[in-house]
Amino acid sequence: MTKRAIGTRLEQYTDGEQAISVENLHKSFRLPTEKSFGLKQAIFNALRGIKGYKDQKVLSGLNFQIKKGEFVGIVGRNGSGKSTLLKTLAGIYYPEKGKIIIDGNLVPFIELGVGFNPELTGRENVYLNGAMLGFSNEEMDAMYDEIWDFAELKQFQDQKLKNYSSGMQVRLAFSIAIRASGDILLLDEVLAVGDAAFQQKCNDYFASLYGNQTVILVTHSMENVRKFCDRAILIDKGKITIDGSPDEVASAYENLWK
Repeated sequence: MTKRAIGTRLEQYTDGEQAISVENLHKSFRLPTEKSFGLKQAIFNALRGIKGYKDQKVLSGLNFQIKKGEFVGIVGRNGSGKSTLLKTLAGIYYPEKGKIIIDGNLVPFIELGVGFNPELTGRENVYLNGAMLGFSNEEMDAMYDEIWDFAELKQFQDQKLKNYSSGMQVRLAFSIAIRASGDILLLDEVLAVGDAAFQQKCNDYFASLYGNQTVILVTHSMENVRKFCDRAILIDKGKITIDGSPDEVASAYENLWK
């Protein structure tokens, strides 16, 4: 078991019951408001007190904990900050304030297929993506057939990836990603993969995780929140508005449009 701290000292983590602890988490992005053409214009803007950018606040003082073995849904409108939260938990973004303590090996299911090379075959991309996940060639040899069987794409393994549809690429990436063993899984809408039959296969896989691994699911599907989660969190404008039961949070989310 590994422990990792983002934005704070690791020694501040004390509770072995928690997989993730988030305290006073803040995150913003700096957005340009006008272009500065060269050094002269930049100096002129500075003298006039023109910053040339604005700070967009995305997360504002989030506090929550997730116990080991919990399946937690994170929901909210587009732009609410939920995907930023997921990427901050994954270490892709760094918080400007606050702390995140993670107890366990974390595997993010975010932007599946990142690192795929369209000029390589499916076979070559399986080994490439596996290497990015930390697997050796021997480990990939052992799981190779399982990956293609799950993706249901074995007949295309020697075709270049650029000839795959986007759905086929995501199915292959998903099948590789689930081979990574982790104590904590971060899922960003990956349940919406492929056709109905393949989605059911994915649903069955995630159902098997219940109680065995800590799972955080960012989704717009209240059906999946009610089906899989034993707790959910609603984020609005970068703040937590409800942290409660799946039914309570799903109903509040659905009422946002009423």
